[in-house]
Amino acid sequence: MKAILLLGGLGTRLRPLTNDTPKQMLPVCGRPMIEWVCEHLSRHGVNEVVLSLGYRAEAFTTAYPQGRIGRLAYEVAVEPGPRGTAGAVRFAAEASGITGSFLVLNGDVLTDLDVGALARFHASSGAEATIALQPVADPTPYGLVVADPQGRVMSFSEKPEPGVTRTALPRGERPTISAGTYVLTPAVLDRIPPDQPVSIEREVFSQLVADGTLAALVLDTYWLDTGTPQQYLAANLDILEGRRADARVVDGATVASAGIHPDSRIQTSVIGRGCEIGPDAVVQRSVVGNGCHVAAGAVVVDSVLGPDVVVGAGATLCEFSVVGRGEQVAPRAALSAQRQPPSDD
Repeated sequence: MKAILLLGGLGTRLRPLTNDTPKQMLPVCGRPMIEWVCEHLSRHGVNEVVLSLGYRAEAFTTAYPQGRIGRLAYEVAVEPGPRGTAGAVRFAAEASGITGSFLVLNGDVLTDLDVGALARFHASSGAEATIALQPVADPTPYGLVVADPQGRVMSFSEKPEPGVTRTALPRGERPTISAGTYVLTPAVLDRIPPDQPVSIEREVFSQLVADGTLAALVLDTYWLDTGTPQQYLAANLDILEGRRADARVVDGATVASAGIHPDSRIQTSVIGRGCEIGPDAVVQRSVVGNGCHVAAGAVVVDSVLGPDVVVGAGATLCEFSVVGRGEQVAPRAALSAQRQPPSDD
């Protein structure tokens, strides 16, 4: 089965890390996020992916000039302008000549979801589209999906208010959200107007629900939307701490540098290649990009440093602070829940 990966977003919530790098090219334990996604798909029977691109499309083709990402062959579909999630799907499907059922995945979600099981359920459902559902404690940042016992979707609410969540579910039932993985038939493409922005979640899925042709399968597994600094940091730490059943730690996932002073203290962190960590420096639960210099006595906790960042002596970063490529944090500066350079998003 062929899969379309939606990769066109700007990644505004991850700025300044995404000022010059697409979100899915950010490293997770030393490897670009897209490699984790493609490796997972290849284990579950996908043999080709279509990269639906927009922002900095050249970053992907430059990084993978041989037309393969790991074991998966890929082709690209670069949107001429923003078309929403559904518009991007139609454009990519037509550009790549898809004629049968196909997978669609949000490229910024890391998951151990069994896409093969989802495809098999879809084939037996008779539905136009089937979506994977993930149980969560709080669906309000995502989209609440309610399905009947046979897997037919009864309602689909994008980012519902808390009161909607409580009244929509049977007593004791855990709320489920769309996991960002779908199996679509070509009939769904006919529902998407060409050459204009269309949301698959708000517009297309609502039509399918009304017509009774949207199915869903609950697959309770590892699932993480990496759209914020907290979630991006969690993606790295979850692999380091073994929380993902379908992920393997590779070279570069822990300390991959010879420039670590013996008197520094590093705990549960990703340290990139070519880094220097000075004496009495502390790095805990953080991601330190390639080529960074953390000077003597500096403290980096629950934070993310892009490549080539210099943290001055005695400086402190905490509370999910994010520092962009090549920035310098002044000696003895204190950053708490801050971004450097600042971002309006």
